[in-house]
Amino acid sequence: MATFVSYPLPSLPEGWSAEKDFKAVGKITADGATQRTIEPVGPHFLAHARRARHKRTFSEDDRIQAQERAKNVEEDNDDDISEPEDLMMLNRDAKDWKTQDHYKVLGLSKYRWKATEDQIKRAHRKKVLKHHPDKKAAAGRTEDDNFFKCIQKATEVLLDPVKRRQFDSVDEAADVEPPTKKQLATSKSYKLWGNVFKSEARFSKVHPVPSFGDDKSSKEDVENFYNFWYNFDSWRTFEYLDEDVPDDNENRDQKRHVERKNANSRKKKKVEDNARLRKLLDDCSAADERIKRFRQEANAAKNKKRLDKEAAEKKAAEDAKAAKEAAEKAAKEAEEKAKLDRESSKKAKEAAKTAVKKNKRVIRGSVKDANYFAEGAASPAAIEAVLSDVELVAAKDDPEEIAALAAKLTGLKVADEIKGVWKEEVQRLVAAGKVKESEIKAFNA
Repeated sequence: MATFVSYPLPSLPEGWSAEKDFKAVGKITADGATQRTIEPVGPHFLAHARRARHKRTFSEDDRIQAQERAKNVEEDNDDDISEPEDLMMLNRDAKDWKTQDHYKVLGLSKYRWKATEDQIKRAHRKKVLKHHPDKKAAAGRTEDDNFFKCIQKATEVLLDPVKRRQFDSVDEAADVEPPTKKQLATSKSYKLWGNVFKSEARFSKVHPVPSFGDDKSSKEDVENFYNFWYNFDSWRTFEYLDEDVPDDNENRDQKRHVERKNANSRKKKKVEDNARLRKLLDDCSAADERIKRFRQEANAAKNKKRLDKEAAEKKAAEDAKAAKEAAEKAAKEAEEKAKLDRESSKKAKEAAKTAVKKNKRVIRGSVKDANYFAEGAASPAAIEAVLSDVELVAAKDDPEEIAALAAKLTGLKVADEIKGVWKEEVQRLVAAGKVKESEIKAFNA
């Protein structure tokens, strides 16, 4: 029923008048008017039509619409927690609750450790509505309430964070099997291994957990992934599998025995789980084509470095050998040149000596041809005096001067001409200060 509330309009300000305070922002003219046909559309018209058809007030229509929306939302939300029930599961013994799959009992098999608290509560409510003993009795069904107790136990475990973690630790149905050899040969191997480690990551104390990646992952990302998992810090425990400890306070020894047995069992299972994870990592890394590729690239780089070093060493050795050979060749050539120079010098000296001897024979012969500048037979004293002067001049002249003198004397046969040449030579030596005029007797006579 509609309720009407009278609310008076606010009074105008004192002194306000339409003549001085009203301001027109536009005007309508006859030329600007256009006739249009308007059709009622939109959610507000549909709401009006719905209220008119069902003869509802605004509040009644709003309430009914809210109920329908809530029902639709609940039905939509229930779709994600719906799965067929196994007949064997419905007939299981409630006392054997430790071996039951709590997620399957509530219809959350596809979610498991990912199921939210809201999903668990809604799944519990749905199962209770279906399997509550009163509901069955009202429907004329006479089954026992074992499965209802299973539902209650599953909800109790999964809504308790500690108990749920204990159950998740031993929930093998949540594990993902590693890819087979046949699957490893396909392009999906990276995705399959990624799913395996996503499942294992539920036990990690450290987050975020590195992803497995794909064939385009960098070497750094792959190394970070394996370093993380080879040093994996797991919260996984195995208390859920403990043997029940007796509550009898009188039998304390038995209680301590069971507690020690449970502790040892947990420790053993923890070691086995670590070994399982280690083997899983070893198998994964052994089949990881990226690691093989990185090793090949590292080996290629290492071999390239080694080959470059060997090439540099070989080139250095060749350069050293070439330099040594060049030095030896240069030394040999220098030695041969020196030898040739020595031989040439020796020959030159010998030739010079020969020339000097020849020239001396020429100059000595010239005075002989001139009869030692004597008229008639030359006396031994005259011959000795002339030859003494010849030897003195030859001793003062150098080889070139002796050669020049010999050239002048060659071919001369007249004694006066020969004597004239000797006099010119003596005068030259005197002028050069090589001999004194008094030292020459035969050519000055």
